[in-house]
Amino acid sequence: MFLKRLRQDAGLRVFTLLLIAACAQPACANTTFDQIKRDFRPSDTLVLDRDGEIIQRVRLDASVRRGQWVALADISPALRTALVLSEDKRFYEHSGVDWRAVSSAAWGNLWNTKTRGASTLSMQLAGLLDADLRAGAQGRSLGQKIGQTVSSQLLEARWRKDQILEAYLNLVPFRGELVGIDALSRTLFGKAAHGLDEREAAVASALVRAPNAKAAQVAQRACAVMKLMQPGAKIDCDGLDLFATGALQRRAFEASEGIAPHLARRLLVHKPGNQTIYSTLRAPLQRFAVQTLAQHLRELRGRHIEDGAAVVLDNASGEVLAWVGSSGMLSAAAEVDGVLALRQPGSTLKPFLYAQAIAERRITAASLLEDSSSQIQTAGGLYIPQNYDRQFKGLVSSRTALGASLNVPAVRTLVMVSPDAFARQLRAVGLPLKESGDYYGYSLALGSAEVSLLSLTNAYRTLANGGRFSEVRFGAGAAVRFLPALDPRAAFITADILADPLARARTFGTDSILATRFWTAVKTGTSKDMRDNWALGYSSRYTVGVWVGNASGAPMWDVSGTSGAAPVWAALMKQLHQTEPSRAPTPPPGVVQTRAEFGNQLEAARSEWFIRGTEQAFFAIDSGSAGALPSSAKGLKSLKTPALQAAAQPRITAPASGTIIALDPDIPPAHQRLAFSAEGQSLRWLMDGKVFAKGNTAQWLPWPGRHVVRIVGKHGEVLDEVRLEVRGAGVKAAQAGPMGKR
Repeated sequence: MFLKRLRQDAGLRVFTLLLIAACAQPACANTTFDQIKRDFRPSDTLVLDRDGEIIQRVRLDASVRRGQWVALADISPALRTALVLSEDKRFYEHSGVDWRAVSSAAWGNLWNTKTRGASTLSMQLAGLLDADLRAGAQGRSLGQKIGQTVSSQLLEARWRKDQILEAYLNLVPFRGELVGIDALSRTLFGKAAHGLDEREAAVASALVRAPNAKAAQVAQRACAVMKLMQPGAKIDCDGLDLFATGALQRRAFEASEGIAPHLARRLLVHKPGNQTIYSTLRAPLQRFAVQTLAQHLRELRGRHIEDGAAVVLDNASGEVLAWVGSSGMLSAAAEVDGVLALRQPGSTLKPFLYAQAIAERRITAASLLEDSSSQIQTAGGLYIPQNYDRQFKGLVSSRTALGASLNVPAVRTLVMVSPDAFARQLRAVGLPLKESGDYYGYSLALGSAEVSLLSLTNAYRTLANGGRFSEVRFGAGAAVRFLPALDPRAAFITADILADPLARARTFGTDSILATRFWTAVKTGTSKDMRDNWALGYSSRYTVGVWVGNASGAPMWDVSGTSGAAPVWAALMKQLHQTEPSRAPTPPPGVVQTRAEFGNQLEAARSEWFIRGTEQAFFAIDSGSAGALPSSAKGLKSLKTPALQAAAQPRITAPASGTIIALDPDIPPAHQRLAFSAEGQSLRWLMDGKVFAKGNTAQWLPWPGRHVVRIVGKHGEVLDEVRLEVRGAGVKAAQAGPMGKR
């Protein structure tokens, strides 16, 4: 019998060799390991931070789940052992074909007994590499088996054993759409391939032989593999059955997972098809930003707020160091990228307005601006700006007006600069407004235009860089190219104001969340109806921007600049400067610091910064006020309101006849009172024939309709009249943009 078996074995070898000699060279004969590894294409792309740490995985191929190529050294030793024991015990002994296994298989087929197949790992790899050798629905044909045999021996002649095993584990289909050990281990076991234990390795090896088998069959085969790995040990096959059943039910292989999904999506647009993309992000900072934003929004859930975004830029390079596009699981619209979404910025545009006015020498940081009720005639009616707290502060310096984020002085400043000129300035610092300045009108001072968090943060970075603008960067590229966008002297003075806790004390107090232990300049903003809340600011090295709100545009409840975005901004700044100092910028040439005093104790005397040639030692203003803001205000002289002069003929000075007042449905009616003023003595005011006030000024709560307003003397004689129209609530004025808030 023994001699007979030898003769059969030898006969099979001769027959195989004759067939090999007759066959053409297989397609994979000249394929090298390096070629296979180089041509391997994962179904996903990895986005890395600046130091090579994975921060996001994005699936690109929906037809297959194929992970990254994993080096053999990074694959669990338990899995390597399990695979060889279950699939090819003599893998390290044969040269591609296990002739003993072939003889055993042939003998089993002859006597119709069930035996293990004779296919080696090398032969299986040949079938994976050559499409012509892949098994069909009825298995492989005789010709395919012969080709497999030839290919395996050629592979063994050119490849090392470790290369064959590595390629096999990365190319073999395991179950369904799962191909390769990386996809399998991360999907079924939720870990990298190097972390698989013996039980997981046994299940993985069982799937190689029967990828689509039922869980019970997989568990049975896995138990057999465990017995091979632990000979003589007692194996808990029932427990393995439960484990295998649970693992095979897992399908968690998200299309995108990581900590920077929105930035990854943007990078893929610029670098499609790349298997690995490096970004400028810092992974530890990104994780901190994600966690801090989510934690703060959880604390604010009772105020009807669920979304937020944050971005951190390096001042010198413009590199994006952190990019958080949404609050993730807290959001009903997690796919919306809050860093790029267009939103109304509220008061965060004011620093650029004041900087422009200072650069044009229309005002200085100490110039006095009037914070009082004002009416501005526009094509759509009167524009009546209000402050956040519906109160007026009277005469304040520009420093206080900007630091305390007062709206009326900002609108007065925009009247000097003009909306179109301000729109050009905003575009210069990187804010691509969709419309002209005249389209937005005077509400542009309070943030009626829409901008993205990214462009707004980079605009503040322009201030941090002394008025020099450059584009943001997401990866390695050409050298940074700066363009002059703002007068460096005005940028310095504006930064000094934004860093001054005393300047913002009237609104925020002296010890708010905005006060840091190191030098920072910061501004908050809230758009109309509390739909958007912002905190933008910079240190000597970094610029941080934060937005909170709702992606749906729904208003928040009782959220201000210091309770909404500012705490996240402060936490990020503190994290950035744990070990790095931040010092105030060096004054540029052309600025001087002199002592400024104020008449009538309007403000305390202080040392103030001026553009050389605009310095002034004393600031005061004549008493009296002309109720309406003159739309022709120009230059520094326009800041001094002349005393009212007795008129030869009593007359109504404001509003003008023919004025159209459009009620804003988003402002409570009680706060939309219309101010009237007149020249003369002993005056009474009549609205549609009924007396409603006495004196030179009057306040009126408007209601829809056409009205006639008259002033009459002490004997009832009509001295002057104006006609006006009030459009009903629900009709928004064409030019009346949203009210900026602190």
